[in-house]
Amino acid sequence: MSKARKVVVIGGVAAGPKTASKVGRLDPEAEITLLEKGDFLSYAGCGLPYYVSGDIKEQQELLATPAGTIRDALFFEKVKNIRVLTRSEALAIDRKGKRVRYKNHARGEEVWLDYDALVLAAGATPIVPALPGVARQNVFTLHNIPDAEGVKALVVGGRKPKAVIVGGGLIGVETAEALAARGCQVTLVEMLPQILNLLDWEMAQQVQAHMEGKGVTVLTGTQVTAIEGNGRVEAVLTGQGRLDADLVVMAVGVRPNVGLAHAAGIALGTTGAIRVDQALRTSDPDIYAVGDCTENTHLVTGKPCFVPLGSTANKHGRVAAINICGGNETFPGVLGSMVCKVFDFCAARTGLSESEARQHGYDAVTVLAPGPDRAHYMPAAKLLLMKMVVERGTRRILGLQAAGPGEGAKRNDVAVMAITAGMTVDQLAKADLSYAPPFSPAIDNIINAADVARNKLDGHMKGVTPMQVREKQERGDAFLFLDVRSPAEFQAMRLPGSVNIPLGALRSRLGELDKDQEIIAFCKISLRGYHAALILEAAGFANVKVMDGGVAMWPYEKA
Repeated sequence: MSKARKVVVIGGVAAGPKTASKVGRLDPEAEITLLEKGDFLSYAGCGLPYYVSGDIKEQQELLATPAGTIRDALFFEKVKNIRVLTRSEALAIDRKGKRVRYKNHARGEEVWLDYDALVLAAGATPIVPALPGVARQNVFTLHNIPDAEGVKALVVGGRKPKAVIVGGGLIGVETAEALAARGCQVTLVEMLPQILNLLDWEMAQQVQAHMEGKGVTVLTGTQVTAIEGNGRVEAVLTGQGRLDADLVVMAVGVRPNVGLAHAAGIALGTTGAIRVDQALRTSDPDIYAVGDCTENTHLVTGKPCFVPLGSTANKHGRVAAINICGGNETFPGVLGSMVCKVFDFCAARTGLSESEARQHGYDAVTVLAPGPDRAHYMPAAKLLLMKMVVERGTRRILGLQAAGPGEGAKRNDVAVMAITAGMTVDQLAKADLSYAPPFSPAIDNIINAADVARNKLDGHMKGVTPMQVREKQERGDAFLFLDVRSPAEFQAMRLPGSVNIPLGALRSRLGELDKDQEIIAFCKISLRGYHAALILEAAGFANVKVMDGGVAMWPYEKA
């Protein structure tokens, strides 16, 4: 009889339990031990903001299976045949002896544990800047259940504290919504020039405008310098002044937990996370690394990247488990796909942003393509703003971003598959996507974006972004900013410096225009602007452009 395989998993939140559970299914005879230094197992960390907001009513909902069973140590023992040791912190790895030393904090004892295969699923730790006063009471991160309970305790029962969120990434933005839903006065402070740095500026500023419309104060380009208070927080000091605060949430990012691996001589990657191969093996073939402590490969650039996401962690766990049990499974990499709920906005992205594409040396062509997310005549139709990034020479899709009240996740996921398959805009434009008026326009938003990209690549359309138009205005460049919307639309909202000639009247009024002058045409979403440009070019106007995205994507300005 062969010896039972001993598998030790360090980390009990997402990737660790997934790995352990899959090993148990593949090898029922395996002796599986999972070490978790905290008290909670396999909880839905991505649901924490919604627990704070009250959308998720009870803590146990974060810990339960879809059938309602709590995933505690007893559950893993009885259902999964996994021995779980909570409050047990791994301290050292003896690679030569193939054993792990851990400390059980409940009993205060240290124990060595043998393994045949070791899985590092240690996750990541919130970055807390070394600011004066950062240790004051009521300064939190939002990384685990105790964090969420601490924040929630301050906002329930009718209490509406002044809250300052430091950091405008995914967690910061989601936390802002959660606290605003509780009636808090919320200020979000971001050191960079924009929130959601995963998006390009013109997309991020649309999200920012929406947040501010919901009552959140957003301060970009602002650095926090200190936290004041007498025991508990009373104010946050920034380069722009003092912000009163009863509650502070630090949301400036995370760093991978690699101390255990590094001390054991396991190689780290260029991102600072644990380097693995496609089988998720580390530099030690008997040790695997999964989840947020692990480096990934970007599927577009082929370069290492650190993108900690719960979805990736669970996929990692399956791959590692199959290989531990003698299989030959690979994890090729990620696209950095994300989607975020911001009040009733969706913000999503995949692949490379324009700025990332240019940083990596791609000759990028971009498209701004706003439009209704279903047939425009349907009552539920909502605006969706999209940006597509394409490589000029190959016509390959490099990235997509979506924002707005419309259905963005669906289009983002179509882009994920297209980029993964290496599709060109020509191939995507002919994709047989499902259509019915309640779900999409006849020409879906993402196909429309692909067609606009083809028009640009083929020379049928010369586009400029709204930001480029603003820059031309600020420099004092001479051009005609031609609004071809209806007079009623123009009166309701006019862009600075624009002149209105409705599209239907353009052919009869060509004599009013100077053929030698640069003309930039636009409308609400620039479909009519494109038609106007074609009319002008056919009439002999040589310097005609279309403003991408139209009025819908004009740069937001604070009042």
